[in-house]
Amino acid sequence: MYLPRSLISHLYNHLVRSQHPLSPPVLILVALETDALCACRILTSLLKRDYVPHKIHPISGYGDLAHAANELVQPMKTSNGGSGGIVVCLGVGGLVDLAEALGLESEDPEEDALGGVEVWVLDSRRPWNLGNVFGGSPANLPLGDLDGNARPKTKGVDRGCLQKTYRPGAGGIIVYDDGDIQQELDAERKAYCELLEMPEITDTGEESESESEEETQTSHESRSRKRKSWLDQDNEPFSSDDEEENERPRQRRRSNSGSPISSSSPRSDHGNSSDVSRSGSAPPSSPKPSTRKPPSARALRKQLLEMRRSREAILHAYYASGMAYSEPISSLLYSLASELGREDNDILWLALVGVSSLEISGHLPSGLGILNENHIPHLSSWHTDRQARNLALFRDEVSRLNPPSASESNSPTLPTSIQTSAKSPTDTSIRLSPEPKFLLIRHWTLYESMLHSPYLASRLHLWNDNGIKRLHKLLAKMGVSLTQCKQKYTHIDVEVKRILRDRLLKYSSVYGLDGLVPPGDGRGIRGKEGWGFVRSWGWKACLSATDVGIITSSILEVGPSPSTPNSSSTSSSSELSSQLTAATTTADLSSTDDSSLLPRFFTAYDALHPGNPTSLLSSLPTAQNLLRAIHRTGTSLMSKHQIRHLRAFRMGIVRDGPDLALFSGSPGALVKLALWVGEAVSVREKENSVGGKGATPLVLGALNEGRGEYSVVGLGTGGLRGLGGEEDGEKKAEREKRRKEREAKRKIKEEKREARAKVREELGNGDGDGDAEQETEEEEEDETESEGEDGEDEERENVRKRGLGRNRFGMAFQEVIQETKARVRIDSFEHCVATVKREDLSGFLESLSGKCVVVR
Repeated sequence: MYLPRSLISHLYNHLVRSQHPLSPPVLILVALETDALCACRILTSLLKRDYVPHKIHPISGYGDLAHAANELVQPMKTSNGGSGGIVVCLGVGGLVDLAEALGLESEDPEEDALGGVEVWVLDSRRPWNLGNVFGGSPANLPLGDLDGNARPKTKGVDRGCLQKTYRPGAGGIIVYDDGDIQQELDAERKAYCELLEMPEITDTGEESESESEEETQTSHESRSRKRKSWLDQDNEPFSSDDEEENERPRQRRRSNSGSPISSSSPRSDHGNSSDVSRSGSAPPSSPKPSTRKPPSARALRKQLLEMRRSREAILHAYYASGMAYSEPISSLLYSLASELGREDNDILWLALVGVSSLEISGHLPSGLGILNENHIPHLSSWHTDRQARNLALFRDEVSRLNPPSASESNSPTLPTSIQTSAKSPTDTSIRLSPEPKFLLIRHWTLYESMLHSPYLASRLHLWNDNGIKRLHKLLAKMGVSLTQCKQKYTHIDVEVKRILRDRLLKYSSVYGLDGLVPPGDGRGIRGKEGWGFVRSWGWKACLSATDVGIITSSILEVGPSPSTPNSSSTSSSSELSSQLTAATTTADLSSTDDSSLLPRFFTAYDALHPGNPTSLLSSLPTAQNLLRAIHRTGTSLMSKHQIRHLRAFRMGIVRDGPDLALFSGSPGALVKLALWVGEAVSVREKENSVGGKGATPLVLGALNEGRGEYSVVGLGTGGLRGLGGEEDGEKKAEREKRRKEREAKRKIKEEKREARAKVREELGNGDGDGDAEQETEEEEEDETESEGEDGEDEERENVRKRGLGRNRFGMAFQEVIQETKARVRIDSFEHCVATVKREDLSGFLESLSGKCVVVR
């Protein structure tokens, strides 16, 4: 079942109203992602205000999900002695059947499989598991109303969509719709519901074999019937007129199998039909009413199988459309808080951090990949249309909840530099700031912030000496000396800060850095489009939403910082690197190790406390060290030309280096390294290719010596243009071929019908009336089949366009596993992240190179 966005507060209001002292606590399962963590913070703040008890459990993968199902969810079922309850999945389980994953299925039809457990699912990953979206409802019908061929219906549920009349409490799986389901999944919803209502039937494959036999048999019977009619006429050449008058109706009724005499019969031209109708020799009984011969059981079976195959093809096309991301769940929960009238600066800030973390983690509408300016414009998804609307909404919310002071409103000057401090000791407001694409600029030197920026590194080629020279030349043109830019940004001369944005806008186009700085002039809301979000905590700290996202994700990926808040900030990067690598080596970052999972999760959870930035500031060395490791390893891969070109993607393997343990032990850190390398490869190939089309997927792996396996991640192209016109041409040729085949079949059938009509005209008797009815039925079936094929092709084409450019590495991994029997483990919710045994890697990559890894 799914909850439409217009009823987003329906379930929460019922939870608050039905709460009592004996109610079980709400179980919240949270993925190890910044967006899910921010959503968890928003939800728990709402639950605390309404005095609803709850408990939080982190989930890092499907192994953790199975463990939580056995230890936490199963005891909640009424059949196991529990009292039911609510389980909230934040970024967990949207791609799998949660009824099976959480053990909410039962083989006994009389047993309540759900056991009073209600699961709320909020996930930004796509495609949805349609069993969760349109199924997952409890059957509330009494036994007397149940029909074996009918789908059990739940009151207040219309084909999976919850209505205002729905009353929670009986259990079920409920997906929170962000708008995608109602806007884009009409065809899938119809196909899924029709498949549920169809009777069970097995496809034996005999229908296609017997089709030609039926056609042969039908034509043979038609020829036999015509020969019999000719023989009847030849055997009675000397019959009288009265006998002829008496015989013709009888023969006609026999040949028409009980059908009445039609006034438009071919024999009416002989002038005998009116005499026969008035003659007393006509049979006293009136002819039987016109009845159409019902289709045979085989024809019904064939029709049902064709319907089932067409509906299953629609669902298969949806699941094969590749990986994608939609609206962040932190934004969805902010909508819930706004609907409840609970929005404030703290909740707004959490939503802004969750939304800003998308670009950092590579979550794009086309799946895990690199954000590029040349994305396909017609993709109806989060990053094209709704992201712009939602970001505009968030900018309005910032202005509404943080109105400017009288002095700021009357000031003739506009802010041209980024905000680095609060307005007063008690200032905790959120402001809009023209943030350049530099990382941690407020807490680093300007030089290091630019050096470790993936945007600058890829476009200036900072992995070699020539790239470093370009960076120095850019700084020189802007009038910033190396001595100044290697100071901490907050200590740089005020005049340099003031002119920095204007100089970047002036010289960025010279080096191909058009998107480095947002171009807005700061006048009104429209003049601040593309600006970032910054919050102050008095004199304690001033952080942007992107900075908080970077720090939080680094805690989740590599663990808490080994340094304390009171440690010296002048610690060398080598010491921090050795400490972090040692911590990563000693801590087993597998999905079942709570000793490393829980500290990472709750340290990041505490760091997101809206009123205390101390934990964030203490974890800054962890984030800086992770960025240094990414730049160091990425530079080594690019400068040593270790990125190989395969047929379907580019491939690189990290087998040594000082940061090997970091990337092989943390899939999140490996994804960030892949994003850095993928952007560098994409920009370089775009510059070197003809026409500027250089988008190629990337596979990056890291060796774990202790376990004897490789961690592998596959990145898409971000939905770029020019994903191989040859492949698109093949698709178009295939569709054109299917259309021509249908046209050829129609012409052949039309010729056959015309030939049969000529034969009937030459015969000049009524024996062809049965063939005429059969022909009419065939025409109707052909037209229905043709319309159905055209509609199915149109629906499949719409699904294909919707998934164009999406990351398909997860399905490609599964295909390779089935073909090669390679020892591969996919435990992450990111299906394009896998673990491959060391001995199977070469065969795995060789087979993968022949697969389609991006939807085209």
